[in-house]
Amino acid sequence: MSECIQAGQAPQFPLPFSHAVRSGDYVYVSGQVGVDPKTLAKDGDTIESQTVRALGNIELILNEAGLTLDHVIKVNAILSKGEDSPGYNKAYASVMKAPYPARTTVHAGIGDYLVEIDVIAHAPSVRGEAR
Repeated sequence: MSECIQAGQAPQFPLPFSHAVRSGDYVYVSGQVGVDPKTLAKDGDTIESQTVRALGNIELILNEAGLTLDHVIKVNAILSKGEDSPGYNKAYASVMKAPYPARTTVHAGIGDYLVEIDVIAHAPSVRGEAR
């Protein structure tokens, strides 16, 4: 049985999706963009600022589930522009701790946003030392 999670502190879009779904030991967080959770305004016009904010919004949702970014085992990211990859990687590394989760990054047009990120977290454990 799964449980839908809605985080009051996270951005509230008028769209038909849950912020996250817990199924067993896993929490699947829906894609988040780099917007201010209260105003829904984009957090700047750079990939770095929007990446940090998107990960911050994910952290708000994980906190609602009793988890942190350290529980994340898989990250999927969509970048609007391929040339933003270096800035994305820099901002990502400034927020996520090593050892890093498994990750997929693709480039596709996503409207006015520069990045959208979704994650999978494993509730009983945090990422350990890299092997």
